[in-house]
Amino acid sequence: MDVINIQQKLSLFNDTWTPKVISKVDGHQIYLAKLDGDFIWHQHDDQDEMFLVIEGTLNLEFRDREVTLNAGEMIVVPKGVEHRPHTSEGCSVMIIEDASTDHTGGIDDPLRKENHDHI
Repeated sequence: MDVINIQQKLSLFNDTWTPKVISKVDGHQIYLAKLDGDFIWHQHDDQDEMFLVIEGTLNLEFRDREVTLNAGEMIVVPKGVEHRPHTSEGCSVMIIEDASTDHTGGIDDPLRKENHDHI
């Protein structure tokens, strides 16, 4: 049981769209990620996904609307819901999802990372 300093962990990397594992909870992984620009449209058929904005602004596009999240705000994207994260100014987020979740929903794309570093 170690204290995890989120700001210190964020200072360890600069790459974007590359989630870093900071802890695990009951089969779920807790990631930190820096985002900038556009991700791809995708969905997770069998897993929910939680985004908590730590710094900046995150936009989440859904097929029927767009949601803007600021620092301190979070959203849970239910399984099966197609979404596309994007940000024009960059942001840092915490993501909690089942450890088996493929972060692109299985879509082959240059942004897809199959293994996530632990920091």
